[in-house]
Amino acid sequence: MSDSNWSHLTGLDRAMASSAGDPSVVVGLLDGPVDARHPGFAEGSLVAPAPPPPDTSSARHGTAVAGVLAADRNGTAPGICPGCRVFVRPIFDPDGPATSRPRDLADGIEECVVAGARIINISAGFKQGGFPVEVLGHALDLAGRRGVIVVVAAGNQGRVSGSPLVSHPHVVPVTSCDGAGRPLPNGNLCASAGRRGVRAPGVEVETLAPGGGVLRLSGTSLSTVLVTGALALAWSVAPAAPAALLLQALSGPPSARRRIVPPLLNAVTLVRAASSTVPEPWP
Repeated sequence: MSDSNWSHLTGLDRAMASSAGDPSVVVGLLDGPVDARHPGFAEGSLVAPAPPPPDTSSARHGTAVAGVLAADRNGTAPGICPGCRVFVRPIFDPDGPATSRPRDLADGIEECVVAGARIINISAGFKQGGFPVEVLGHALDLAGRRGVIVVVAAGNQGRVSGSPLVSHPHVVPVTSCDGAGRPLPNGNLCASAGRRGVRAPGVEVETLAPGGGVLRLSGTSLSTVLVTGALALAWSVAPAAPAALLLQALSGPPSARRRIVPPLLNAVTLVRAASSTVPEPWP
């Protein structure tokens, strides 16, 4: 994430200056395949299938999202929390768009929970049909019972509408804003995003590309992973902090919100809330 305006806008610059993340914090990544051999990734940051994927749109998406989290801090596009571990669970067709069937999403969520993920990042839509959507709800219920925070991209169709994924009560929906914090016209909004979601920058985020290069991507997928990274840093400061505390610090009490535009990510508030549970609070 190379744009200093975005990191300053969200407080991620301060949070990143204080910590690179802790390996005890596992982030589950449900996305496209990731080129784990990219030299830009921090050593030991990824738990991913070994064979490098072909350079497809699915692999570019997965590698880019993983890079925002796990790229080496000394590289061209430093990651938010390369000290954490990212458990990569590909769910997209190798040559297809960033969508998945409900059953594949559900299986991926359950595998991330079993792998010890504290946060699950989902930057994907899903295809209706084939399996009942209820299987996805059951997997999200499991994550909620285990105290796992599920962060989900609201989508880029410029609509005001929900879905069984973003509307689930255990999900944090994320929409996009520009470098000044203004909501982007193509970022989806919905009542659930307004009640318990958050917005974050999603324009031209520089990150890693398959094959060893870098690229810039825009959209709610990139906004979502900024929120996931902020949560990972907060839990790195205070691993015992309850998920409910972080959720309230992230987006405030749901009952107090009536708008469909969610508040802006504030990583400083998030990390301070987590650190309030340890003897020496974060400055």
